[in-house]
Amino acid sequence: MGNEQTLLFILNDAPYGSERSFNGLRLAINLNEQEIKTNIMVFLMSDAVSCALPKQTPGDGYHVQQMLEILLAQGAKVKLCKTCCNARGMSELPLIEGAEIGTLDDLSMWTLQADKVVCF
Repeated sequence: MGNEQTLLFILNDAPYGSERSFNGLRLAINLNEQEIKTNIMVFLMSDAVSCALPKQTPGDGYHVQQMLEILLAQGAKVKLCKTCCNARGMSELPLIEGAEIGTLDDLSMWTLQADKVVCF
C-alpha cells in the first residue's frame, strides 16, 4: 500500500521537564509500527541533545534514552546538532550507540529529503 514515506522529526526540548520530546518519540515509534513503511530521521536540537546521553536513570514513567534506542533498533537515523552540543559542553561526551553529531547541513539535507517534517 503506497510507497515508503520519509519523516523527519526535529526535537527541541530536554528529555524531562516537558513531554514534547517524549511525545515526538512516541509518535515516531508508533509510525514505525504501522503497515505503511516509513523511513524515520530524528534531529535533536537545543536541549533535546541531552536525550541521546547514555546511562539515564529517570524515575517512574517514560525513558527517553530507551525510546531513542528502540528507534535506532528499528532503523531510524539519529543526529544531534553540533552547535547545540558545543553550547552545552557535550561534544566530547559519549552518546547512545547509533546516535551521532550532525551539522546544520545534515539537517538541511534531511529536510529536503523528507516527505514530512514534524517538530516537537
